[in-house]
Amino acid sequence: MNRSEIIEILRGIVRRRRIEHPTETKWGRPLVAFAAADDPLFGQFKRMVSPTHAMPHDLLGSARTVVVFYLPFDESIADSNISGKSASEQWARAYIETNAMIVDICTHMKERIEADGAAAVAVTPATHNFDPQKLISDWSHRHVAVAAGLGTLGINNMLITDSGCCGRLGSFVTSLDLQPDARCEQETCLYRHNRSCGWCVKRCVGEALFEDRFDRGKCYDICRANEEMHKQIGAADVCGKCVVDVPCAFANPVKKLAARARN
Repeated sequence: MNRSEIIEILRGIVRRRRIEHPTETKWGRPLVAFAAADDPLFGQFKRMVSPTHAMPHDLLGSARTVVVFYLPFDESIADSNISGKSASEQWARAYIETNAMIVDICTHMKERIEADGAAAVAVTPATHNFDPQKLISDWSHRHVAVAAGLGTLGINNMLITDSGCCGRLGSFVTSLDLQPDARCEQETCLYRHNRSCGWCVKRCVGEALFEDRFDRGKCYDICRANEEMHKQIGAADVCGKCVVDVPCAFANPVKKLAARARN
């Protein structure tokens, strides 16, 4: 199985999702990228994220490649979450339904890869796999996505891709030896690029986000309050205010800035 086959199979799962398993959530075209399992950056995550952050070979001894995918939400989902302090029900439902789809994607890809004679490990669940005290994950999909070249992290701590940051990430590890993607050479966050933004800080409803720091505890308090509010639809400990109604919601704003300068 090659890169193109993996991308097409994955995108096909998303296209069929609303037919095979009816959901209210709509998604845009998934982005898929590849990182070499022996990329030195994975070792740096033990300093950047947590000393206990896993290496690809911790998950799969024969690991050669890490595959990361980004599922952008339909813009209507973001629009529903702009106003008010609490997360909208549509946003909460998108979180739950997308998490379920990420599990299905990883499980299906594992089965397909193993059927071809290679090995794979599905890195699931997509969330709720963090230390409840430190609020830090031992497998950060966001940081792994940086290694795969999908984007860079904004000051809102979200990965900003060419399709923005208003969506969710998943990943899996495989023994397939696939060509890795180059990492982004330029910041995708406008604030980190030229200090011209900072809208995500203004959008934070919990006074948890600042230009130079992030209070995980305050952020999670807001997420837990939203979980309680939407408990009738499932576990939705989310907020999402800092990724909607911002320049990076559905685009790489630094690329857009550069395109305007060229024109």
